[in-house]
Formats: sequence, C-alpha cells, structure tokens
Amino acid sequence: MHCNSNVSGWVASLHLHPAKAGDPFSEVSSIHVVADKGIEGNPRYFGRISQNGTPGRRQLTLIERSQIMEHADKLGLKVITPGTVRSNIETDGINLIELIGQKVQIGSAILFFYEPRLPCAKMDAICNGLRKLMENNKQGVLAQVIASGTIAVGDRITFCDDQLSRELHQ
Repeated sequence: MHCNSNVSGWVASLHLHPAKAGDPFSEVSSIHVVADKGIEGNPRYFGRISQNGTPGRRQLTLIERSQIMEHADKLGLKVITPGTVRSNIETDGINLIELIGQKVQIGSAILFFYEPRLPCAKMDAICNGLRKLMENNKQGVLAQVIASGTIAVGDRITFCDDQLSRELHQ
C-alpha cells in the first residue's frame, strides 16, 4: 500500500454516539476502530450486522469542519459546535467527497470511504434549514473500517492507493 502524503488533512475532533438515541454525542480525544465492526465502545453501532448477515458498512461518519462553518454562516449562526452534526470524525484540510471509493489512512487505521452521508431530520432540530444545506454532498462521508487501529485528534488523513481500493469500489 502506498499513501500519498500530498493529499492530506487532519482530525479536528472525535465523537461517540450516545447510548440513548437522540442524546448528544460525547467528544473524545481518541478512538480505537476494529475492522468490519466500527468504533470499539460505541454503544449503539459497534459490530452491527446487516439484514443479509454480513457486517454493516456504516461504521464511521466523517464531515469537514469547513463545511460545518459554511452551513453555520449561511444560517446566520456564529458557530455549530463540534459534535452537534452527529458525525464521528470532524476533519480539517481535506475534501472528503473527493475520496469516495478510496482507502484512507487516519492514525494507524485504514478506512474505506464508500458513499456520501445523507442528512437526517435531526439536522433541522439544530437549526431549521440545515438539512437542506447538507444535501448534494455537503454532509460528509460514510466509511467502513478495513484495518483496525487508533485514531486521535490531530492525526493526519492520507489517501492510500492500492488494488484493494479499486476492488472495494466496484
């Protein structure tokens, strides 16, 4: 595997789902992700199995802080605080949508970005109109864990080019 350090960003913040649906996410300084399972200790989503009996692909969600700030500005908000948009990893310095279909290294983990994330109704609970702004690839990406590892705030995000990325995207 070859990782291209010319295409990189970094982890701005990390967030875990609450045990109870609808409660706020909790901010953490690092997470451990497990291949085909997701974030270890994430109470509602770790190790989910799809209807056909295979591991669920939606193991992590990512969004760019710059995208969140742009939405806040358009809505007349000073800020949307980290974790509010219910994404596990908020990033800086990288266009996540451009990496769909690719393997990406973050910290010591390898993730596969497989599709754009769709905004849910909870976004309008943050601010009316936010869900609409997040349509058309402005809500981050969904990822599955390919190789287990640790991800921490400040870790670099690096695109990796290898045959597996091409096979997973097909």
